[in-house]
Amino acid sequence: MRLSELQTGQRAYITKINGSGAFRKRILEMGFVRGQEVKSILNAPLKDPIKYGIMDYEVSLRRSEAVLVEISYLKEDTLRSESDLPEDDNKPPLPDVSHATPRHAVPLRKTDPKTIHVALVGNPNAGKTSIFNLASGSHEHVGNYGGVTVDLKEGTLKHKGYTFRLIDLPGTYSLSAYSPEELYVRKYIFEEKPDVIINVVSASAVERNLYLTTELIELETPMVVALNMFDELEKSGRKFDYKKLSAMLNVPMIPTVGTKGVGIPQLLEAVIDLHQSEKNVPRESVKVPYGRVLEKSIGVMERELQEVDLEQLHMPKRYTCVKLLEGDKDVEQAIADLPKYAGIVSRRDKERSYIEKLLKEDPESAFTNARYGFIAGALKETLGARIHFSLTTTKLDAIFAHKYLGLPLFFLFLWITFEATFRLGQYPMDWIEWLVAQLGNLLRNGMADGPLKDLLVDGIIGGVGSVIVFLPNIIILYAFISFMEDSGYMARAAFIMDKLMHAIGLHGKSFIPMIMGFGCNVPAIMATRTIESRNSRMITMLIVPFMSCSARLPVYILFVSAFFPRNGSFILLGLYAAGILVAVLTALLLRKKIFTEEDTPFVMELPPYRKPTFKSVIIHMWDRSKHYLQKMGGPILIASVIIWFLGYFPQNENRDKAFDQQIEQIESRVAQGQIDEGERESLVSDIEYVRNMEHQENSYIGKIGKAIEPVMRPLGFDWKISVSLLSGMAAKEIVISTMGVLYTGDSENQESLQTRLSSERYADGSPVFTPLVVAGFLLFVLIYFPCIATVVAIKEEAHSWKWALFSVLYSTGLAWLVAFAVFQIGQFFM
Repeated sequence: MRLSELQTGQRAYITKINGSGAFRKRILEMGFVRGQEVKSILNAPLKDPIKYGIMDYEVSLRRSEAVLVEISYLKEDTLRSESDLPEDDNKPPLPDVSHATPRHAVPLRKTDPKTIHVALVGNPNAGKTSIFNLASGSHEHVGNYGGVTVDLKEGTLKHKGYTFRLIDLPGTYSLSAYSPEELYVRKYIFEEKPDVIINVVSASAVERNLYLTTELIELETPMVVALNMFDELEKSGRKFDYKKLSAMLNVPMIPTVGTKGVGIPQLLEAVIDLHQSEKNVPRESVKVPYGRVLEKSIGVMERELQEVDLEQLHMPKRYTCVKLLEGDKDVEQAIADLPKYAGIVSRRDKERSYIEKLLKEDPESAFTNARYGFIAGALKETLGARIHFSLTTTKLDAIFAHKYLGLPLFFLFLWITFEATFRLGQYPMDWIEWLVAQLGNLLRNGMADGPLKDLLVDGIIGGVGSVIVFLPNIIILYAFISFMEDSGYMARAAFIMDKLMHAIGLHGKSFIPMIMGFGCNVPAIMATRTIESRNSRMITMLIVPFMSCSARLPVYILFVSAFFPRNGSFILLGLYAAGILVAVLTALLLRKKIFTEEDTPFVMELPPYRKPTFKSVIIHMWDRSKHYLQKMGGPILIASVIIWFLGYFPQNENRDKAFDQQIEQIESRVAQGQIDEGERESLVSDIEYVRNMEHQENSYIGKIGKAIEPVMRPLGFDWKISVSLLSGMAAKEIVISTMGVLYTGDSENQESLQTRLSSERYADGSPVFTPLVVAGFLLFVLIYFPCIATVVAIKEEAHSWKWALFSVLYSTGLAWLVAFAVFQIGQFFM
């Protein structure tokens, strides 16, 4: 029978895992091993994927993957016993510390003896970043789904005279060679040689989490285990003799609750004690026993490598032998330069055949089953049965992942997010805009006329002020995104959307970076590292820029408020939907024409729902807001000054004298009583308008705009719009900054930018910003040129400028075509 046939609520035990490659390895690592009990819990709203319960946690699989898992039914209300399990001659015994071997000799780090280099390693969603933040005081984002940490984070702290250099490494389920995180973590440990590893283990799913622990033990690096989320284990009523397990593994274990800081001081003290003892008498390393057959093959390989210098590999000999027998391509490549490479590989192949013949399964599965067998035996003596079962996650999933309610609720949440961003943000926007205007008036009235005054008022305050006014909207947007991440709903979004994502050649994991892209495209592109398949990762990376990041939001809000004030939230939602549509069509095109390889199976942990902490949400909001404010004082300030300079110079004294003479003539007519004050103000205003128009058109920025205007004119864009879009290539907020400078007009005029845009006219009196022009402009901003930081992120993650350049050319060309179609087709029908 196949796992896909298991009905909701039914239980079975696994008898065999079929398939091959990354899927098979991943599913084995996540606990789908022979003899393990599994339960079907819930179907996604579109009937695919399916949520299963295994090893005290939940995971989602597509039906097409679940069909590869063979099962046998469990009788209802009957728990599995040892007699229920398939027989296994290779079942590993428990470790015997009395027969432990000396730890692999690692060169001592030549650093300050009072400085300890500590690497945090653990499964996704185990709480590493929470511990890192509390211990180091850093404010890294903590989310309740796998893949938040996509790169290492470094922090320092002092405790009892020692300086800790903490490194938060990406979450990983194992140290295999199937995903970027696994290779990254393994490479870091081997090459950087941390003094101590803190292995963060989720106590609420300890059996699954200890799989990584067994692999870390094999690295023979000093290690302390942090049993995180220990409060959840205690609430379940389970008794855990972790001290006995610690003695079995010869590894210190400290209960912690990362979100509350419980156990952090004890954890740091355990690191200090271990570090001191390692310097004096290295702790003996326990061997993970693999059973008679596998141990025999390991022994053969160790003899084969006995006379080979493995120093350059930075790996223990036993670990190297295990990985070679598992078929690890990365380790095999590492030994390719060894003098006896051919003989080693030949012997390895013979041993792999020997293992398959005796155990009736491939060596990779045999080692995985052996590790889990070792873990099960150890926990049988130390971990009691669950007494209390929390139904919170089950009840919430019954609503949020309901077959009829799931999708409507998801889109309702998105609409509420955008509505709150637009409506609630309007009030503080008005307050900030008033403050900016008052500051501008203060300098305008208190300074003498001249270039410095114009720079401060029109360049810096007018440019930066027109962008900073949108800070409240950014804060509100990130508050909602943070809430979805921290609560665990973001993982459900991936679960709900998987079938739709599968239709465009991706899977639900791709949806998480896409949602993150609504905040900022840069971390979203970095988050694609959680996608195992390079082709799926590349497609996701190239479509993320079409997700409307917070930098575009000020542009949207400015134009929506000015031209569509009554339907703002719907227009805003429509723009975000348009970005998603463009991303979907692009993904289909890329999958069909460029990245044609089969997609990666959808295997994702579904964490339990957790109440987001106020502190975590505030930290997330502040970090993103700080990043936004830093851009105010960095690229946006510089761009505003540059744009002001290009718009202010060159000055034409003869032209200014001619306009001054016209104004003097009007003043003379007023003095003679020929016209009244009202007529005077109107005439002077007209002269100043013509003066500003001629100056702008003949300025450096006007000449640049005029040069590119022929390309943009078919879209309905004049030279000012063209220049604004050109400046937005650095950062999308600069589009507003540029418009704030270009449309300032009379330096004494305090009209808001929205009003100035609404009243902008061509020489013949026709409006510059018609509904078609505004629509085309907003779509152009949505689609065109990713910001410079995003382009660099694509280059770094794709390891090639080719794909970064492709993203630039494709997005800009597509934006031109879309805006062209909107304007030209719209004119034809209107």
